[in-house]
Amino acid sequence: MPSRTTLLFLVLCVIWGTTWIGIKAGVEAVPPLLFAGTRFIAAGVLLLGFTTWREGLPRLAWRDLPRLAATSLLMITLCYAALFWGVAHVDSGTAAVLEMSLTPIALMAFALGLREESFDRRRFGALVLGVVGLAILFGPTALRNWSVTAGDGAGLRLAGAAAVSWAAVVYGWGSVVARPLLRLYSSTFVAASTTLFGGLLLLGLSLAGEPGAIPALAGQWGAAAWAGWLFLVLFGSLIGYTIYMTLLREIGATRAGTYAFVSPIIAVLLGMVCLGEQIHLLDMLGMAVMLAGAGLAMAEPKPKSQLKPATN
Repeated sequence: MPSRTTLLFLVLCVIWGTTWIGIKAGVEAVPPLLFAGTRFIAAGVLLLGFTTWREGLPRLAWRDLPRLAATSLLMITLCYAALFWGVAHVDSGTAAVLEMSLTPIALMAFALGLREESFDRRRFGALVLGVVGLAILFGPTALRNWSVTAGDGAGLRLAGAAAVSWAAVVYGWGSVVARPLLRLYSSTFVAASTTLFGGLLLLGLSLAGEPGAIPALAGQWGAAAWAGWLFLVLFGSLIGYTIYMTLLREIGATRAGTYAFVSPIIAVLLGMVCLGEQIHLLDMLGMAVMLAGAGLAMAEPKPKSQLKPATN
């Protein structure tokens, strides 16, 4: 029977593999930063209320405030501001390859650099498998789309690709920075605080300079955008982000980050079911390699057998 950790990991993969539906519905009608900021603020308020009702608000030590602020800034504000802007200027295949491959790489790099984890050959092998699978699944489409439009706004596309890459890096950095907080406070409290503070900063950025942000505050977004917003608040943030924080605390950033090898498979399968998209043999190969990488990372290492002393 799967362990609790494995079940949480699978739930996270399914949730974050379906959030693209809500994001796509929202950003087509609402300025992206406003859409993201209001989503995180709503999720943060709800989570903070739930945390207060269930366990009461913890006494937050002053020395932990800088780390909490850094986590909010990295994982929410800087990540999603760059991600949403970058996705608007590169094709989805390129964005998928960059973000989903760089996120677990950044998680491992920062976990090792900040001494939150030690090097593990098995996890490194899982990372290599996952990145290779992502390249097989999304690489051909990304290269084809990039070459077809070569010379037409290439500079802006490069900037968009750089923004998506930056989003993956700061998300990995923030995840590792957050882990010491998760040893002191509950995952729901850390999730609530970071989403609320990060969302407020996103909203401030949107209102300060995003075209169309102030008129969009009237809320005339349309049914599809509001449905996407509610889905992202309830599932993407309230449930998904809290589960991710729990996994960060329990299994570390490197293993938790391998959701990036499973969520794209969920998205591809949903595209096949909902949009009639075709899956080819090469796609299936890429998905199989990605699943192998995630499975290797999540598998519990076997305890080393102890040699029994010889008896005469």
